[in-house]
Amino acid sequence: MTTSVPQSPHDFDVLIVGSGLAGLSAAMHLAPTHRVAILTKRSMSDGSSGWAQGGIAAVLGEGDTFASHVDDTLVAGAGLSDPAATRFVVEHAPESIAWLRQLGVPFSEEDGHLHLTREGGHSARRIVHVTDATGAAVQRTLIEHVRRTPNITLFEHHMLVDLITSAKLGLQEKSGNRCLGLYALDEKTGEVLTFRAPHTIIATGGAGKVYLFTTNPDTATGDGIAVAWRAGCRVTNMEFIQFHPTCLFHPSVKSFLITEAVRGEGGRLLLPDGTRFMPEHDPRAELAPRDVVARAIDFEMKKHGLDCVYLDISHQPPEFVREHFPNIHARCLELGIDITRQPIPVVPAAHYTCGGVHTDLAGRTDLAGLHAIGETSYTGLHGANRLASNSLVECMVFADAAAQDIRATELPAPPALPAWDESQVTDADEAVVISHNWEELRRFMWDYVGIVRTNKRLERASHRIRLLQQEIQEFYSAFHVSRDLLELRNLVQVAELIVRSAQSRHESRGLHFSRDYPALDPNSKPTILVP
Repeated sequence: MTTSVPQSPHDFDVLIVGSGLAGLSAAMHLAPTHRVAILTKRSMSDGSSGWAQGGIAAVLGEGDTFASHVDDTLVAGAGLSDPAATRFVVEHAPESIAWLRQLGVPFSEEDGHLHLTREGGHSARRIVHVTDATGAAVQRTLIEHVRRTPNITLFEHHMLVDLITSAKLGLQEKSGNRCLGLYALDEKTGEVLTFRAPHTIIATGGAGKVYLFTTNPDTATGDGIAVAWRAGCRVTNMEFIQFHPTCLFHPSVKSFLITEAVRGEGGRLLLPDGTRFMPEHDPRAELAPRDVVARAIDFEMKKHGLDCVYLDISHQPPEFVREHFPNIHARCLELGIDITRQPIPVVPAAHYTCGGVHTDLAGRTDLAGLHAIGETSYTGLHGANRLASNSLVECMVFADAAAQDIRATELPAPPALPAWDESQVTDADEAVVISHNWEELRRFMWDYVGIVRTNKRLERASHRIRLLQQEIQEFYSAFHVSRDLLELRNLVQVAELIVRSAQSRHESRGLHFSRDYPALDPNSKPTILVP
C-alpha cells in the first residue's frame, strides 16, 4: 500500500506534479530508492495520457530501423527537431515498450507478436497499441502499480500554486537559484500546503485548454509551463501548437478524438457532397503529417463555409472497423453514427503543445533541483511539429532519464520553508470574472492564434492578453486562491508565451503558418524565451 501522509510541512525526497504517463513512470523508477509524493489536481486518471488512442512509436518490426524512425521524426519536425534528442528517444523506445509489457500492459497482438499499425508521417508499421485505447490501458496499469508501491504517497485534488525557490526567499545558494519545494492548494480543505524536497519533477501536461476547440481534458491548462516560467526557466517553441485534424464534431460531445490510425487504415477525408480533397493538397493525401491535414481541412471549411468535413472508413469491412476501432465505433453509435456505414463529422482541434519548459537530455531545467518531463517540456524531439505517437514514448524515455539523474545527484535538504501567507486576502465576492475571462481568452486564441495566423491577429490577441493579465493579477492579489483562478492565471501566462513566440517567428514552418510570412526562413532556429 502507499505510505501514510507525513505531517505538514510535507517532506519528501522527490515531488512529482502530474499523474499522467510521465509522472507515474518517474515515480515507479524512483520508488525503490526515494520517498516520492505525486500531486495531481484532480483524480489520478484525469490527465491527457488516458485519452491517447493511437499508440506508442518504437522500432520493433522486421526491416524497420532506428535511422528510419529518426528520419521520419526529423521530416515531421520540419527542420527544427534536435537530432541528438531524436536519436536518444528513438533508441530508448523499445526498452520503454519492454518495461510496459513487464508491468502487464495488454498490447494488441497478431499471431503471437505485437500488432504494429502505421500512422501519418511514418514510413513503416511501428505503432504499438491496445486496440484504439492505448493511453487508457497504459494509465490503468501504471495507476494499479503506483497505488500498491511503498514509498509513493498520493495527493489527489492538490493543485500546484507556485514553486518555492531560493531566489524568492532571498537565500544565497552556492549553486545559484534552486527549487526547494512548492505550494499546493488542497481543494478539499481550501488550505494552501507547503511541500519540501530537494528534487521536483513537473509533469503537468500541455495547454490545449487555451483554445476553444481542443481534444484535451479540462486539466490541460499549462500549469507546469507557467510556474516554471515564473520561477525563472526558459521556455522554447511555444508557437508550435499541434492541431489534430480530426476531432468529432457533435453538439453534445466535446474533445472526442478520432485517432490518426483511422486514416492509417484507409480512412478518407470528404466534403459534404462526398468529394475527396486531400490529394489536391498533398501527394501523401490522408497520410500527410497532421499540420498539413489540419490546414487543408481549415482551408476547405473556410472556402465552402462548412461547420465540419467528414472522415469515411465505411469502405472497409464492418468486422475490420469494429475490431480495429471498438471505442470509436461504440461512442459514435451512441450518438447515432454507425461508422461501418456512415462518415464521421470532424473538425481540427488544439491537440498537443510541442514547445514547453526547456530541458536537457536528463530532463533538467534551468533551475537546479527542477526537472520537467512529458508534454510540459521542450526536449528538442518534436521541433516544429510532432510525429504521431512520439509523445507517449517521450514521456517514458525522459521519466527514466530524469529518475536516473536524480538518483545520481545528491542535493542538500532544503531549509525550513515559510507557510503560505493569506493574511492580506479575503474570499472572492463573485466568480463571474473568472468564467467570463476564461471564455474570452479561449475564443480570441482560437480566432487570432489558431491554425492560420497574421501579424494583425497576433497583435489583437496580445492586446487582450495584457488587459486580462492586469485583471487576473488584481484578483489573485486580493482573494483566496481557487483552482479556477489558478488555472486561468496559468492559461493567460501560456497564451502570452504562445503569442510572443508566434510574433518572433517571421516564416511559416510546421505548425506555425503566417499569411504575412508564407515562406521558409533558411536560417530558422528554435524560439527561446528567457524570463
